[in-house]
Amino acid sequence: MQEDGDIQANLHGTALALGDRGVLIRGPSGSGKSDLALRVLALRPGPLVPQQPMLIADDRVLVVRRTGVLFLDCPNTIIGLIEVRGVGIMRVPSIAAARLVLVIDLMGQDDVPRMPEAGAEVEICGVPVHHVRLAPFEQSAPLKLVLAIENVPVSL
Repeated sequence: MQEDGDIQANLHGTALALGDRGVLIRGPSGSGKSDLALRVLALRPGPLVPQQPMLIADDRVLVVRRTGVLFLDCPNTIIGLIEVRGVGIMRVPSIAAARLVLVIDLMGQDDVPRMPEAGAEVEICGVPVHHVRLAPFEQSAPLKLVLAIENVPVSL
């Protein structure tokens, strides 16, 4: 998928898509990335979920920069696979790629700011990306992720 002049990074994380918008979930091993992703994937479209969330990649995520725009992709060997702790590696519906619009860093509930910093960003492959912090095991975490990704302004 890499083209001449593209920049690519292979990162530890989990990537999901909501339509054409992608989110990269980061955190140490065992922090709840796959668990949160699994709960997001179980959401069905409704008032707060405009369309069915889809898996892009679990554990390893390819981030490709093309002409200043970041895309999330999956290494070929793990397409459609997610680790379900205590159950094993499971196959779930997945999507090939999506534009990266949000990075979520997982942390403990006491470390998540009540009100996030306005305009918070992190840099991925030299491109600034909107950034939030979430506690993955809160009951509302899957909906918080959807609301966060839906509310990121995306320029064309």
